[in-house]
Amino acid sequence: MGNSSFTVLPMSQRFFLEPGETYTGEITVVNPADATEDFAYQAAVTPYSVTEEDYTADLTTDHNRSMITKWIKIDEPTGIVAPNESRIIKFTITVPENAPSGGQYATITVASNNNFQSSGSVSVQNIFEIASVIYANVAGETVHSGEILENNIPGFVTIIPVRLTASISNNGNVHEDATFVITVSDLFTGRVILPTEENNGQYNELIMPETTKQIDREVSNLPTVGIIKINQTIYYNGEVSIAEKNVIICPIWFMILFVTILISVIVSVIMIVRKHKKNKKTQTNVRS
Repeated sequence: MGNSSFTVLPMSQRFFLEPGETYTGEITVVNPADATEDFAYQAAVTPYSVTEEDYTADLTTDHNRSMITKWIKIDEPTGIVAPNESRIIKFTITVPENAPSGGQYATITVASNNNFQSSGSVSVQNIFEIASVIYANVAGETVHSGEILENNIPGFVTIIPVRLTASISNNGNVHEDATFVITVSDLFTGRVILPTEENNGQYNELIMPETTKQIDREVSNLPTVGIIKINQTIYYNGEVSIAEKNVIICPIWFMILFVTILISVIVSVIMIVRKHKKNKKTQTNVRS
């Protein structure tokens, strides 16, 4: 069996839609250079929503914010991509005049086409599926409401990376962006650890309407032992939340070593004190 992996680009895209208008979009299916077979695919439109605070994707449940699935038409939903080549899949969004304002969400899913009949080298043995998410905002009366519920930095860790957490709610009817800015420095020297030239310490999180999202971020490339200062600033819906804390990084092996040395020092002090008392007692007896 050959390599049946593939890639879909972009993984997500955004549209601002006006009722009564028509829009076009596209995704690209890529069959990698190391593939040994052609890739037969089938594209389809599915609803998109999230469940729980960890944002588990749901691509099956229809709801009032997935009406856009009925507005999207894929031009050519099936095709074949040769190794080290790509193919563009175009789609059209026709927005009805009575489209509700606010967020609408769907995916263009691309899967291996196991119904494709060929005696050639097309790979159909397994089904693989990748989704490109469409985040759309229909013009009209939009409600922006939500808040930053938590912004947490641990004070003590035994291993790296350090895990920063946050919780953000969206009570409105359209998706929102939360911007996170993270800075890290050495407490004693003031040396800046983050941001670096490769990482500007800033990233965005998309918050879906009528949801609460739990956000975890790991900060790596830190000293294995030491004390660092971490600042996590969140900008969301006109609100700013700043968390700053001195974080002690103390691995278990270091704690064991420290305790071992401490016990050794205590035992040595006790033995010295006892020896001193014994010598003093001996001197006293000799004088008597």
